[in-house]
Amino acid sequence: MSLPAPHPGTALDDWLARATVAPEITALRPDYRALLIVADGLRPGPSDEVSERRLAAAERAVTERYAHGSYEDDPHVVAWHEAFRAAGMKPRRTRPSADALLRRVPAGLPRINRLTDLYNAVSIAHAVPVGGEDLDHYRGAPRLERAAGDEEFVTTAGGEPVVESPGPGEPVWRDDLGVTCRRWNWRQCTRTQLTLATTRAFFVLDALGAMDDAALAAAGDALVEAVTEASPGVRTATRLVA
Repeated sequence: MSLPAPHPGTALDDWLARATVAPEITALRPDYRALLIVADGLRPGPSDEVSERRLAAAERAVTERYAHGSYEDDPHVVAWHEAFRAAGMKPRRTRPSADALLRRVPAGLPRINRLTDLYNAVSIAHAVPVGGEDLDHYRGAPRLERAAGDEEFVTTAGGEPVVESPGPGEPVWRDDLGVTCRRWNWRQCTRTQLTLATTRAFFVLDALGAMDDAALAAAGDALVEAVTEASPGVRTATRLVA
Protein backbone atom coordinates (compact mmCIF):
# COMPACT_ATOMS: atom_id res chain seq x y z
CA MET A 1 0.00 0.00 0.00
CA SER A 2 1.30 3.46 -0.87
CA LEU A 3 2.30 5.57 2.10
CA PRO A 4 1.43 9.24 1.49
CA ALA A 5 3.59 12.10 2.56
CA PRO A 6 2.56 13.36 6.00
CA HIS A 7 -0.40 15.71 6.06
CA PRO A 8 -0.75 18.59 8.53
CA GLY A 9 -1.20 17.11 11.98
CA THR A 10 0.67 13.89 11.17
CA ALA A 11 3.79 13.37 13.26
CA LEU A 12 6.83 14.20 11.17
CA ASP A 13 8.83 11.61 13.11
CA ASP A 14 6.43 8.88 11.99
CA TRP A 15 7.12 9.67 8.34
CA LEU A 16 10.87 9.84 8.86
CA ALA A 17 10.76 6.46 10.61
CA ARG A 18 9.75 4.86 7.28
CA ALA A 19 12.87 6.08 5.46
CA THR A 20 15.31 3.32 4.51
CA VAL A 21 18.80 2.81 3.11
CA ALA A 22 19.06 -0.45 1.15
CA PRO A 23 21.63 -3.08 2.18
CA GLU A 24 23.36 -2.81 -1.21
CA ILE A 25 24.15 0.84 -0.45
CA THR A 26 25.65 -0.10 2.90
CA ALA A 27 27.64 -2.86 1.19
CA LEU A 28 29.00 -0.31 -1.29
CA ARG A 29 29.91 2.25 1.39
CA PRO A 30 29.65 0.92 4.96
CA ASP A 31 30.56 4.42 6.22
CA TYR A 32 27.53 6.07 4.58
CA ARG A 33 24.95 7.88 6.74
CA ALA A 34 22.03 10.12 5.86
CA LEU A 35 20.81 12.86 8.17
CA LEU A 36 17.16 13.44 7.28
CA ILE A 37 15.30 16.60 8.29
CA VAL A 38 11.63 17.43 7.72
CA ALA A 39 10.38 20.99 8.09
CA ASP A 40 6.70 22.02 8.21
CA GLY A 41 5.48 25.61 8.26
CA LEU A 42 8.16 27.10 6.01
CA ARG A 43 7.79 30.55 4.52
CA PRO A 44 8.63 30.20 0.83
CA GLY A 45 9.62 32.98 -1.50
CA PRO A 46 12.42 34.41 -3.60
CA SER A 47 15.90 35.00 -2.22
CA ASP A 48 15.76 37.60 0.55
CA GLU A 49 17.91 39.30 3.18
CA VAL A 50 18.12 36.21 5.41
CA SER A 51 19.08 33.78 2.66
CA GLU A 52 21.49 36.27 1.07
CA ARG A 53 23.24 36.98 4.36
CA ARG A 54 23.71 33.30 5.12
CA LEU A 55 24.81 32.32 1.63
CA ALA A 56 27.21 35.24 1.31
CA ALA A 57 28.72 34.42 4.72
CA ALA A 58 29.19 30.80 3.66
CA GLU A 59 30.89 31.90 0.44
CA ARG A 60 33.29 34.09 2.42
CA ALA A 61 34.04 31.26 4.84
CA VAL A 62 34.79 28.86 1.99
CA THR A 63 37.07 31.39 0.30
CA GLU A 64 39.04 31.84 3.53
CA ARG A 65 39.17 28.10 4.29
CA TYR A 66 40.69 27.20 0.95
CA ALA A 67 42.80 30.36 0.51
CA HIS A 68 46.00 28.30 0.53
CA GLY A 69 44.70 25.10 -0.99
CA SER A 70 41.88 23.57 -3.01
CA TYR A 71 38.45 22.41 -1.97
CA GLU A 72 39.19 19.29 -4.06
CA ASP A 73 41.60 18.20 -1.33
CA ASP A 74 38.88 18.35 1.32
CA PRO A 75 38.66 14.81 2.78
CA HIS A 76 34.88 14.67 2.41
CA VAL A 77 35.00 15.78 -1.23
CA VAL A 78 37.71 13.18 -1.89
CA ALA A 79 35.59 10.49 -0.20
CA TRP A 80 32.60 11.33 -2.40
CA HIS A 81 34.71 11.05 -5.53
CA GLU A 82 35.80 7.61 -4.35
CA ALA A 83 32.18 6.59 -3.65
CA PHE A 84 31.06 7.70 -7.09
CA ARG A 85 33.84 5.70 -8.75
CA ALA A 86 32.98 2.63 -6.67
CA ALA A 87 29.42 2.86 -7.99
CA GLY A 88 30.65 3.07 -11.58
CA MET A 89 30.17 6.83 -11.96
CA LYS A 90 32.67 9.45 -13.13
CA PRO A 91 32.78 12.20 -10.45
CA ARG A 92 34.38 14.80 -12.71
CA ARG A 93 31.65 14.37 -15.30
CA THR A 94 28.70 14.14 -12.91
CA ARG A 95 29.96 15.73 -9.70
CA PRO A 96 28.72 15.12 -6.16
CA SER A 97 26.54 18.10 -5.27
CA ALA A 98 28.85 19.65 -2.66
CA ASP A 99 31.73 19.45 -5.15
CA ALA A 100 29.63 21.10 -7.87
CA LEU A 101 28.69 23.95 -5.53
CA LEU A 102 32.16 24.50 -4.07
CA ARG A 103 33.77 24.84 -7.48
CA ARG A 104 31.35 27.70 -8.27
CA VAL A 105 32.09 29.72 -5.15
CA PRO A 106 34.82 31.92 -6.73
CA ALA A 107 32.31 33.19 -9.31
CA GLY A 108 29.46 33.33 -6.78
CA LEU A 109 26.64 30.82 -6.44
CA PRO A 110 23.36 31.51 -8.22
CA ARG A 111 20.57 32.75 -6.00
CA ILE A 112 17.58 30.45 -6.62
CA ASN A 113 15.00 30.91 -3.84
CA ARG A 114 15.23 31.41 -0.11
CA LEU A 115 14.92 27.72 0.83
CA THR A 116 17.41 26.47 -1.75
CA ASP A 117 19.84 29.26 -0.93
CA LEU A 118 19.69 28.34 2.75
CA TYR A 119 20.57 24.69 2.21
CA ASN A 120 23.23 25.57 -0.36
CA ALA A 121 24.85 27.76 2.30
CA VAL A 122 24.99 24.81 4.69
CA SER A 123 26.32 22.53 1.95
CA ILE A 124 29.34 24.69 1.09
CA ALA A 125 30.02 25.77 4.67
CA HIS A 126 30.23 22.14 5.82
CA ALA A 127 31.41 20.49 2.56
CA VAL A 128 28.45 18.12 2.69
CA PRO A 129 25.95 17.21 -0.05
CA VAL A 130 22.50 18.56 0.86
CA GLY A 131 19.27 18.10 -1.06
CA GLY A 132 15.83 19.58 -0.54
CA GLU A 133 12.46 18.23 -1.72
CA ASP A 134 8.92 19.57 -1.58
CA LEU A 135 7.21 17.16 0.79
CA ASP A 136 3.75 17.79 -0.67
CA HIS A 137 4.91 16.29 -3.97
CA TYR A 138 6.48 13.25 -2.33
CA ARG A 139 4.58 9.96 -2.40
CA GLY A 140 5.44 7.20 -0.01
CA ALA A 141 8.51 6.65 2.11
CA PRO A 142 11.92 7.93 1.00
CA ARG A 143 14.46 5.24 0.29
CA LEU A 144 17.99 5.10 -1.01
CA GLU A 145 18.72 2.09 -3.20
CA ARG A 146 20.59 0.98 -6.30
CA ALA A 147 18.43 1.44 -9.39
CA ALA A 148 17.11 -1.38 -11.54
CA GLY A 149 17.37 0.99 -14.51
CA ASP A 150 13.68 1.22 -15.43
CA GLU A 151 12.61 3.81 -12.84
CA GLU A 152 11.25 7.19 -13.96
CA PHE A 153 13.20 10.37 -13.35
CA VAL A 154 11.42 13.60 -14.34
CA THR A 155 13.76 16.39 -15.44
CA THR A 156 14.06 19.06 -18.12
CA ALA A 157 16.05 19.29 -21.34
CA GLY A 158 16.07 22.37 -23.53
CA GLY A 159 13.44 23.92 -21.29
CA GLU A 160 11.03 21.03 -21.87
CA PRO A 161 10.01 18.29 -19.41
CA VAL A 162 11.48 14.86 -20.15
CA VAL A 163 11.42 11.49 -18.42
CA GLU A 164 14.73 9.66 -18.07
CA SER A 165 15.83 6.51 -16.29
CA PRO A 166 18.92 6.00 -14.12
CA GLY A 167 21.58 3.49 -15.06
CA PRO A 168 21.35 0.01 -13.55
CA GLY A 169 23.07 -0.05 -10.18
CA GLU A 170 23.06 3.74 -9.82
CA PRO A 171 22.47 4.90 -6.21
CA VAL A 172 19.17 6.81 -6.20
CA TRP A 173 16.79 8.35 -3.73
CA ARG A 174 13.20 7.56 -4.68
CA ASP A 175 9.57 7.47 -3.59
CA ASP A 176 6.58 5.48 -4.87
CA LEU A 177 6.35 7.48 -8.11
CA GLY A 178 9.97 7.32 -9.18
CA VAL A 179 13.47 8.64 -8.64
CA THR A 180 13.73 11.92 -6.74
CA CYS A 181 17.53 12.27 -6.89
CA ARG A 182 20.02 10.49 -9.15
CA ARG A 183 23.56 9.38 -8.34
CA TRP A 184 23.18 9.80 -4.58
CA ASN A 185 23.11 13.60 -4.70
CA TRP A 186 23.99 14.63 -8.26
CA ARG A 187 20.68 15.84 -9.70
CA GLN A 188 17.21 16.23 -8.22
CA CYS A 189 13.99 15.70 -10.17
CA THR A 190 11.66 18.54 -11.11
CA ARG A 191 8.59 16.89 -9.61
CA THR A 192 9.69 17.41 -6.01
CA GLN A 193 11.90 20.48 -6.37
CA LEU A 194 11.56 23.34 -3.90
CA THR A 195 9.53 26.22 -5.34
CA LEU A 196 8.20 29.62 -4.34
CA ALA A 197 5.14 27.81 -2.97
CA THR A 198 6.88 25.17 -0.82
CA THR A 199 5.80 25.18 2.81
CA ARG A 200 6.91 21.65 3.78
CA ALA A 201 10.30 20.26 2.87
CA PHE A 202 12.40 17.13 3.22
CA PHE A 203 16.16 17.66 3.42
CA VAL A 204 18.88 15.02 3.03
CA LEU A 205 22.47 15.48 4.21
CA ASP A 206 24.74 12.74 2.82
CA ALA A 207 27.86 11.83 4.79
CA LEU A 208 30.76 9.42 4.46
CA GLY A 209 33.39 8.47 7.01
CA ALA A 210 35.51 11.55 6.37
CA MET A 211 32.70 13.49 8.09
CA ASP A 212 32.14 12.14 11.58
CA ASP A 213 28.78 12.09 13.32
CA ALA A 214 29.52 15.23 15.33
CA ALA A 215 30.34 17.21 12.18
CA LEU A 216 27.23 15.84 10.44
CA ALA A 217 25.08 16.80 13.42
CA ALA A 218 26.58 20.30 13.35
CA ALA A 219 25.62 20.66 9.68
CA GLY A 220 22.10 19.50 10.47
CA ASP A 221 21.85 21.95 13.37
CA ALA A 222 23.01 24.74 11.05
CA LEU A 223 20.25 23.90 8.56
CA VAL A 224 17.57 23.79 11.27
CA GLU A 225 18.84 27.11 12.62
CA ALA A 226 18.72 28.66 9.14
CA VAL A 227 15.18 27.56 8.31
CA THR A 228 14.01 28.56 11.79
CA GLU A 229 15.38 32.06 11.35
CA ALA A 230 13.80 32.31 7.91
CA SER A 231 10.51 30.76 9.04
CA PRO A 232 9.77 31.48 12.72
CA GLY A 233 7.42 28.87 14.10
CA VAL A 234 8.55 26.11 11.71
CA ARG A 235 8.32 22.56 13.05
CA THR A 236 11.20 20.18 12.35
CA ALA A 237 12.09 16.55 12.91
CA THR A 238 15.45 14.88 12.39
CA ARG A 239 16.63 11.30 11.96
CA LEU A 240 20.01 9.74 11.29
CA VAL A 241 19.80 6.72 8.97
CA ALA A 242 22.67 4.36 8.21
